[in-house]
Amino acid sequence: MNRGRLTIPAAVLALWLASCESAPAPWTDEERAVLESLWLESLPALPPDPTNAVADDPVAVEFGRRLFFDTRFSANGSVSCATCHRPERRFADGLQRGVGVGVSRRNTPSIVGTAYSPWLYWDGRRDSQWSQALSPIEDPDEHAANRLMVIAIVVEDADYWRMYESLFGEASDVDTMFSNIGKAIAAFERTIMPTRSRFDEYVTAVVAGNERRQARLFSEDEIRGLRLFIGEANCMQCHNGPLFTNNEFHNTGLINVPGELPDKGRVAGVREVLEAPFNCASRHNDEASASCPELEFALTGAALIGAFRTPSLRNLDGTEPYGHKGQQPDLAAVLEHYNAAPDAMIGHNEAKPLGLNGRELGQLAAFLRTLAAPTTFAGGT
Repeated sequence: MNRGRLTIPAAVLALWLASCESAPAPWTDEERAVLESLWLESLPALPPDPTNAVADDPVAVEFGRRLFFDTRFSANGSVSCATCHRPERRFADGLQRGVGVGVSRRNTPSIVGTAYSPWLYWDGRRDSQWSQALSPIEDPDEHAANRLMVIAIVVEDADYWRMYESLFGEASDVDTMFSNIGKAIAAFERTIMPTRSRFDEYVTAVVAGNERRQARLFSEDEIRGLRLFIGEANCMQCHNGPLFTNNEFHNTGLINVPGELPDKGRVAGVREVLEAPFNCASRHNDEASASCPELEFALTGAALIGAFRTPSLRNLDGTEPYGHKGQQPDLAAVLEHYNAAPDAMIGHNEAKPLGLNGRELGQLAAFLRTLAAPTTFAGGT
């Protein structure tokens, strides 16, 4: 007779443990309010951009769309905005760092919904979509082009010039024409938006009190992951609102790429945006009485060392690797990092260890994947 210890197969044990957990409790009124704050239906109408007079002009949108996909605006004739911001990859590129004429110094962030952000780039070194659109054109590692080259292509292309003249009038000085080209690209980029995800459908069912549909839409692990997200995991401290970002800058202790000095992040980015030639305070702002409160009251100082802009959590699938240098290969690596909250290499890590177990991290990941959805933009989906 075998008097040894009884061995229970791991799969059977997992099923037994799962059966011991009680079913998720109904959402309270307070929790429903939180869910509604994250719902895409709560996203306000896109605010106007007074710095860009053609921001919502259909001709500018079409002009900008063509410019966005045109590889002629690069030194080697093979790089466009869409080279790094690929529609099929949620307007990211799936690479650790962007690859244009050379290799970019940072990971390519998605630009879906960035029309709502007061700052662009990981370090916020530009303060409008149109000023950001101009930077890669002259970056030696991206398009490696120059202003005169870009203007010459627009002037010599009959269709481009017809659209340019209808929007901006006759030719003028180089910087003004260059900024106008950026404004057309921005008009197109303002149309790049997220669409309803399974999470949004779930919140719709919660708001309607439709428990049967809730059960069809979310598994128990996804529900538990959502509860962790809005509760114990404290994710909403930074990832809040319908776009799951506060558009602010935080040092979260991300490890640096081996062999490189630590990235200074926002502390350097804010200095650059304050001096940028096409910022809100420049003569290229189309607003009659230029008001630039974001720029005027931008935070500076040592607290911003190693801080980076909070990315949206919508559409994480397909945009890996993650982090400003693509340090984190997948969602599991991201969650493990925040669970441990290691000391920052420079500055101070604002995050605190979560102390979640492996099952809970898996539940968080399961919820985050429910935020996947197609993107919409002028001329395609």
